[in-house]
Amino acid sequence: MVESVLARIRQRFEQAERILITSHIRPDGDAVSSVLALGLALQEKGKQVVMALTDGVPAAFRFLAGYDQIVNKPDGDFDLIVVVDCGNLDRVGSIMDSYDRVDINIDHHSSNLNFGEINLVDIEAVSVTEILALRFPALGLPLTQPVAEALLTGILTDSQGFKIPSTRPGTLRIAADLYEAGVDLPKLYFNTLSRKSFEAAKYWGAGLSRLQQDGHIVWTNLSCADRMAVEYPGRDDADLVNILSAIGGSDVAVIFIEQDSDNVKVSWRTRSDWDVSKVAQQFGGGGHIAAAGAMVRGGLQEVEEKVIQATKTAFKNS
Repeated sequence: MVESVLARIRQRFEQAERILITSHIRPDGDAVSSVLALGLALQEKGKQVVMALTDGVPAAFRFLAGYDQIVNKPDGDFDLIVVVDCGNLDRVGSIMDSYDRVDINIDHHSSNLNFGEINLVDIEAVSVTEILALRFPALGLPLTQPVAEALLTGILTDSQGFKIPSTRPGTLRIAADLYEAGVDLPKLYFNTLSRKSFEAAKYWGAGLSRLQQDGHIVWTNLSCADRMAVEYPGRDDADLVNILSAIGGSDVAVIFIEQDSDNVKVSWRTRSDWDVSKVAQQFGGGGHIAAAGAMVRGGLQEVEEKVIQATKTAFKNS
């Protein structure tokens, strides 16, 4: 079955001249990297490729070759439209407002709705970049050094440095192959998982000062005022949730990031086999067993109370 899907995708790649590749809003490392890796590889094949992300490329990933080619709004018609790392087409954002089809959907979310004409979905893969790296030969795509760097970036970020339970022995073998393709792994690891700006460190301080714990759950919040006070440029948590998830004696970490007076982004992480995506789904979100998120409407305090109660209830019942 997978072989026939790959053969169909390869045929569509070969037949297309102008290709659009996109992913979800508020893109993470896997979203940015899978768009770039696929886009750069298809350009090597002589294709006209437009890479687009509604929210652009986060500053943390602007070291990747080709990031400056990614646009916020694509123009014109395309022979082929590819969506990567997105379980629900609604999460692509405004980019899809002008298009009424998805030709190829490549993803690893268990909640994927198979919205493409052709769907390559592997829910056991740690990232979409792992899927691509494994399938590049079958798809007839070249593995240049910039492509390898993008692929390994996605694997590193989605696996949190090979720490999450869905990391498989095959994941490490793929990473080794990409390393051999000329990627500077120590430098890449620092850029993707270790390096933080001075503003991000101060931002963490605001969240850590409000850290709470109840049983096996730890959580905190970050407000718009916190971002303004330290001049942090993003609307994310600067990966603070991954710090919370390392706290001993806890199984679940939750962080609340105020987007505006009426919307809060919530992220869950767990090191146990408890499925946090099920709680995220209660609030219109989704994700993976170990990492999930949702955008919840309401004030920061109201959302925090509601979500923590639901998390406690779900954890108790599990």
